[in-house]
Amino acid sequence: MCIHMNHPSNKYSQTPVEILYEDKDCVVFYKPSGILVIPTDKNEDHTLVSLVNQQRVGDVYLHPAHRLDRDTSGVILFAKGKENQQILMDAFKEKKVHKTYIAFVHGRLDSSEGKIRIPIKDFYQRKFQKDLPPQSALTLYKVMEYRKDYTVVQVNPITGRTNQIRIHFAKLGHPLVGEDKYCFRKDFALRFRRTALHATELSWPHPVSGKMITVQSPLPQDMTNFLEKTP
Repeated sequence: MCIHMNHPSNKYSQTPVEILYEDKDCVVFYKPSGILVIPTDKNEDHTLVSLVNQQRVGDVYLHPAHRLDRDTSGVILFAKGKENQQILMDAFKEKKVHKTYIAFVHGRLDSSEGKIRIPIKDFYQRKFQKDLPPQSALTLYKVMEYRKDYTVVQVNPITGRTNQIRIHFAKLGHPLVGEDKYCFRKDFALRFRRTALHATELSWPHPVSGKMITVQSPLPQDMTNFLEKTP
C-alpha cells in the first residue's frame, strides 16, 4: 500500500459526496473529515446521511451500515433500504468485515507490529455511564514508516468500539497526532487540525450475493501534505 497517494480533498464543499462504489443494494462514499455521519442529540441537519440522501437518485433511502468519527476521513458503507442495512450491520457484528486505517501516532512505537488488547470506555461512557464496565477491544497494527517525531501505522480494529483506535494508541502512550480528547494536545509538539486517521480500505460480504467486495480510498490531501512537510 502506498501511503503517498492522495485524495483530491478531505474538506467538505458544496460538491456531491463522492461515490467510490455502487450497486443495486449498497453504495460506498468517500467521507470527508469534519462531518458527522448521523445527527447527535443536538439534531444537526448537516450530516453525511442527510447529504447523501439529498443527492440520491431513486426512491430507496440510504442507511449507514457503520460509523466513522467526525474527524475521520475515508471509506464508509451505506445500504439501500433497511433490510440490506440490517444484513450489513450483522456482518459487522459477526466480524465478517475487514477494516483498514492509516494513522499518524506521536513518537516511535517500540514494535513494528503488534496487538492492543485493552478494555475501553469511550468519552461518552466515561462521562455519562460511569458504572458500566470497560468493553473488550482488540486492535492490530503494523508500522508503515518511522518519522522523526511520529510513526505512520496501518491499523486493523478487530472489534468496533467507539473511538477504539484513538483510545488504544493513547493508552499505549502514543496518541494520534491531532488528538485532543484522550490526551493533552499541549504535551506534544506536533500539530494537526484533526485526528490523523483515515479509513483507507473496507472489505465486506455483499448483502445479497455474499461475495466479498473491497473498496479503497487513498490518503487525503491534508495527511499527504503533513507527510511532505514533516521529516
